Amino acid sequence: MPHVSIEEHPVADRAAGPYALTTGPDGALWFTLVHGGRIGRLVPGEEPTSHRLDPDCGPTVITPGPDGALWFTEYEADRIGRVTTGGTVTEFDVPTPGCGPFGIAAGPDGALWFTETAADRVGRITVDGRVTEFPLPVTGAFPSAITAGADGGMWFTLNQADAIGRIGTDGVITLHPLPTEAAAPVGIAAGRDGALWFTEIAAGQIGRITPDGRITEFPLPDRAARPHAVTVDGDGTVWFTEWGGNRVGALTPEGSLTTYDLPTPGSEPHGIAVGPDGSLWTALETGALARVTP
Repeated sequence: MPHVSIEEHPVADRAAGPYALTTGPDGALWFTLVHGGRIGRLVPGEEPTSHRLDPDCGPTVITPGPDGALWFTEYEADRIGRVTTGGTVTEFDVPTPGCGPFGIAAGPDGALWFTETAADRVGRITVDGRVTEFPLPVTGAFPSAITAGADGGMWFTLNQADAIGRIGTDGVITLHPLPTEAAAPVGIAAGRDGALWFTEIAAGQIGRITPDGRITEFPLPDRAARPHAVTVDGDGTVWFTEWGGNRVGALTPEGSLTTYDLPTPGSEPHGIAVGPDGSLWTALETGALARVTP
């Protein structure tokens, strides 16, 4: 990998906690402020704006919906939120109290699918707010991130069960145990090769799983780096954050792995996504979004 340039763009104070981010249909970056109870918006080169929610709702992961709006989880409030590009917010309660919704992604069926970390369930919400919940065949699994796979299923990490799960739009669930014990997978993203890529935060590894369940693991140079979120760029390179190492990393399709130090010590990188400008962007919990340009 070539040298990269990294620029930090402050978007909030340190207490607000930028956590996850995504590119919206309006050509802006949308991000959650998990401790500040807000949804932020940044057009690269402009000043950030934000939309206020319940200050204690814990907005966590955000994703584009099939309806042209952004959808997000409210971890502390047990709600799913929707915000239009014009800033109108709607919120929907999840039926199970204390479920802790976390990951969310658009499915191939025109609905949003989300994980319920504290209830061992995967949820589905239609764009008009109807929720269906699917119990997992394990308990205490802490389902975390979720993404749509090329095979028509939704794939998700089971952080405390050391497994990768798949749920079809028919509700059928399959679990694939990881080779490494106590790996604690968190982030997951669909690759350009039909496989899914995920992070193992406790094992310091990046994993790859094919639709038929074959798993490959790639140890990081710093096994204590705590890789958190993952995304895949247009060239098929896998990018990930190292929350404990204050770095972002890249794994090419050829298997070359490179990591890059972030300029501010202790910046706590969490979410990562390809931005509207084609660069990689990561959310730093200390109050900024960092642009990573290869």
